[in-house]
Amino acid sequence: MTPGPTPVPPEVLLAQGSPIVYHRGPGFGRVLREVTEGLQWIYQTKNDIVTFTCSGTGGMESAVVNCFSPGDRVLVVSVGNFGTRFKKICEAYGLDVKLLEYEWGKTAKAADVQAALEPGIKGVLIQHSETSTGVINDIEPIAAVVREHPALFVVDSISGVGGAPLKVDEWGIDVAIGGSQKALMGSPGIAFIAVSEAAWAAHANATLPRFYWDWTAVKKAYERPEPETPYTPAVHLYMGLAEAIGLLREEGLENAYKRHAVLSRATKAGVQALGLDLFGEDVERAVCVTAVKSPEGVDGDKLTALIRAKYGIIFAPGQDVLKGKIFRIGHVGYFERADILQALAVLELALEELGYPVKRGDAVAAAEEVFTQAG
Repeated sequence: MTPGPTPVPPEVLLAQGSPIVYHRGPGFGRVLREVTEGLQWIYQTKNDIVTFTCSGTGGMESAVVNCFSPGDRVLVVSVGNFGTRFKKICEAYGLDVKLLEYEWGKTAKAADVQAALEPGIKGVLIQHSETSTGVINDIEPIAAVVREHPALFVVDSISGVGGAPLKVDEWGIDVAIGGSQKALMGSPGIAFIAVSEAAWAAHANATLPRFYWDWTAVKKAYERPEPETPYTPAVHLYMGLAEAIGLLREEGLENAYKRHAVLSRATKAGVQALGLDLFGEDVERAVCVTAVKSPEGVDGDKLTALIRAKYGIIFAPGQDVLKGKIFRIGHVGYFERADILQALAVLELALEELGYPVKRGDAVAAAEEVFTQAG
C-alpha cells in the first residue's frame, strides 16, 4: 500500500517471464511500438515519446539535460520532496534556479506561478502528483499561465499519469515525465517522456552534456525500419509494460480515473471514521495517495513499522520534515476494494495496540459505504 512501486498484475508478471526477445529484431520492435503508442494514448498526445531503462529520476534528469544550457534560469515549483529533487538536478547541471516553494502539504497556485514568471526564464518545472505529501497540483490552470510565457512547461507525473487526468496536448505541456511502476501497473525500471515540438526546438539548442539521456539518439533508433532503443533496454520490463498498457486499454482511461477516485474516497472515509485528520490541501484531488496525520501520541514511523512487521502490509512513512508526523496509504495502480478494506482493518488494530482509542470496524464500514454507493 505504498505510492510505488505498486503491485503488478499476474498478466504482467507472466509477460515478464516470457522467453527473452532480441532487442535488435522485429519481436522487440513490435513491443516498443506497442508501448510507445500506448503511452501516447495515456498521455492524450500526438507528441513523440522517448523511453529509457531507468528510474523516474532518470526521466527527470533527461528533461533537464535535453532542454537547457548551463546558466539558464528556470522556475522550480516545489510542494514537497520531489520538487526539491528537481531543484537539486537543475543545480547539479549549473542552472540558475528560481524556487517557488510551498509549505509541504500545500498545492501550487497558478497566480503564484504567474507572479514568479519573469523575463528570461527558460522553463517551469513542477510535479503533478507529489507523493511525499499526497497532493496533486492542478496542472491545467498552471499550464495556461505558462503558455503566455515563452518558457517550457515540464511536468513530473511519475506517480500521476494513468491515475489522475493529464491532458498533455489540450493543456499545452511541453515535457511530461512518467514511470512504469505506479498507476500503469508495471515493474520499476522504465521512464518515459512526452516531448512537444517546442521542447524539441529547445533540445536542438541545449548544450548541457548528455550521452545516455540524448533524446535525439532515442528518436533516431525508434524511427529505424524496426523500432529500437539506442542501447540495450530492459527487454522484459518493456514486455511487461506492453501488457500493462493493454490492461489499461481494456479498462478504458476514464474508467481507470474513476477507479482511482473511488479507492481514494473509500480510503479517506475510512481513516476519517477513526477520527484521524487527512494531511494536505485539496485532498479530494489526491486520488493516488492518501496522507494521514499521525494522531497525538503515535509516531507515524512506529505505526507503519508495526503494520509491516505484524500484518505484512506496507504503508509509507513520512519523509524528511514529515518523518513521524504522517503516514501514507497508496492506492494508485493495481489495487481493488479488498486491498483497501484489509488495509483499514489492520490500521485499526495497529492504532489500538499503540494506545489510540479505536472502535473496531468503523474504518472498514465507512469505506464499504463508499464502495457500495459507487456501485
